[in-house]
Amino acid sequence: MARIKVDLPAEFAFTTQIPVRITDLNYGGHVGNDTILSILHEARVQFIQHHGYTELKLAGVGLIMSDVAIEFKQELFYPDNIRASVTAGDLTKVSFDLYYKLEKIVEGKTILVAAAKTGMVCFDYEKKKVAAVPGEVIEKFGL
Repeated sequence: MARIKVDLPAEFAFTTQIPVRITDLNYGGHVGNDTILSILHEARVQFIQHHGYTELKLAGVGLIMSDVAIEFKQELFYPDNIRASVTAGDLTKVSFDLYYKLEKIVEGKTILVAAAKTGMVCFDYEKKKVAAVPGEVIEKFGL
């Protein structure tokens, strides 16, 4: 069976800390895969806010997540602290990808927890149609 492989870029433009909450644990006692997707969402929102935008106000357009790929590497437990790194790449006229590297530090060693990528499409919510990636976003995101 084919497996998803997320090739992460060498450099990341943004890093934040996201703590694991007790409510993030599933019946197996670790962070569930659905929560990893929520953590990616939190990291994405923080990355976008870092640049002065929101997902609905991105230099005149909004964003829609068109796809996601997550490669799970290690478990997370309470009270792990996640170092979430985000960067943008793969620009097209109307979309770009966001790459995520989720890590934890255990006994002084950095451990990759998950590698992920989301496809982000620019969207004009008033016209209900896909829109071009704004030039200032290309510049700010380093696309």
